[in-house]
Order: sequence, then structure tokens, then C-alpha cells
Amino acid sequence: MEDKKILRFLCNGKEEMVLVRPDDRLLDVLRTGLGLTGTKEGCGIGECGACTVLLDGRAVNACLVPACLVEGRQVMTIEGLSEDPRLHPLQEAFIRHHALQCGFCTPGLLMSAEALLREKPHPTRREVQQAIAGNLCRCTGYEQVIAAILEVAEENGGAAAAPL
Repeated sequence: MEDKKILRFLCNGKEEMVLVRPDDRLLDVLRTGLGLTGTKEGCGIGECGACTVLLDGRAVNACLVPACLVEGRQVMTIEGLSEDPRLHPLQEAFIRHHALQCGFCTPGLLMSAEALLREKPHPTRREVQQAIAGNLCRCTGYEQVIAAILEVAEENGGAAAAPL
């Protein structure tokens, strides 16, 4: 018999209680336990960034975080990024800059960008590149993603968009 326990944490500002097994990952809890399927599983080993969420405001790969470690903490997924019915400024900028194609990596890229802009509202181009370095995308080529993030930073008071 598996030892299950109740996990309590805040997810997208809402208090959640989920029954988890010791080997459950945060990704499993989000997708299966809470039905938040915007967080994607790509590689399952923390290399692609498709499962990026914010844990206490910092970008993490949900496939690598044991669910038990989020007890009492705050998680934000892509579903918590926007305030219905309005899109988040990053989502709007991604659309304007055609920074999404198939969309599989988009939630992870958006969450990495959000973490960066929370920590550093006026990042340089290099800092944006570093922030999204853990997010793999086969469709966009990254230039549109970088432009979208820098645009939002500029709208927030001016990004230090220094060239490489």
C-alpha cells in the first residue's frame, strides 16, 4: 500500500489540497491532480523547460520538483498568469511578435519571462537570453520571444536593451 498524504499549497492564488504519493512530481499534481494542463511535459528530465512554473516567484522545472516540497508554498502556472478575460502583457506581446508557433513551449517561455521581469523589470538583451536559455523551442528561433519580452520590459519603464 502506498503512503499518500494531503499536500496543501497555494496555486494561482487559490488554496489547494491534493492527495499525493511520495514519488509524485509537482508536474503530476498540476496536470493530473488539479487539471492544469497548460504546464507541459516535454522531456521529463529538466532539459526543455516546457514545464516551467513559478515556485515562490522563481522559475522551476515542475518535472524535477518533488510534490512534497511545495507544502505551504506558492505556485503559479500559466493559467494564473492572466486575469480573465484579459491577457497578461507578456501574452499580448508574444502574439504581436509572433513569438509562438505550435504553442507547446509557450507556457514555459512565458513563465520564465515572468520570473525574469519580476526579479529584474529592466533586463538587458543578454539577461533575457539567459533567462530563457532553459526553454527549448523548435519553431520560433527565439528572436521573436526576446523581442516580445524586451517590449514588455520597455512598457514597464524602459528595458536596458543593450546589443550583444
